Amino acid sequence: MRFLISGMTAAAVAATVLAGGLVSADECPIAKQQRLAREAAAGHVQTVAYNAEADIVDTAVAAGDFTTLVAAVKAAGLVETLKSEGPFTVFAPTDAAFAKLPEGTVETLLKPENKEKLVGILTYHVVPGKVMAADVVKLSEAKTVQGKAAKITVDGGTVKVDNATVVKTDIPCSNGVIHVIDAVILPE
Repeated sequence: MRFLISGMTAAAVAATVLAGGLVSADECPIAKQQRLAREAAAGHVQTVAYNAEADIVDTAVAAGDFTTLVAAVKAAGLVETLKSEGPFTVFAPTDAAFAKLPEGTVETLLKPENKEKLVGILTYHVVPGKVMAADVVKLSEAKTVQGKAAKITVDGGTVKVDNATVVKTDIPCSNGVIHVIDAVILPE
């Protein structure tokens, strides 16, 4: 027996061991998929106090790391939608993720004449329903509210949605869940 440690933090390794992450050479495909789901969830869940009674927009505002996202949601006229009953799963890029875009991109997208394009980008970050991390890692893609499917890959303890890495998971909201990503994803 051996541990799969490559690319995992010490906490993720410990959580994997506690969750039954020991692997044998003849591991069946179903057991492997379940183990990878546990490892991915264990490697990315961070303990943060959130108010599960707040909706997605209010949770994002309170977190303080999503000011650009909130401004974009307001400019796109999506506040009421993301405050509605849902449920929704939001792959939320941080302010640092928006800062990675080419200079001037955010400012251009926030202009009224680019509202339709902004709506398309933002709704590509939203999946209908409440999809928790343990379920996300079982998917190869997720159909977004925008209409196109975002690709989901799991490699060891790393979960990616298109080109973005999921860095925090399962932030509870009254109308869904937020998973934090480190890049803005764009529909093709």
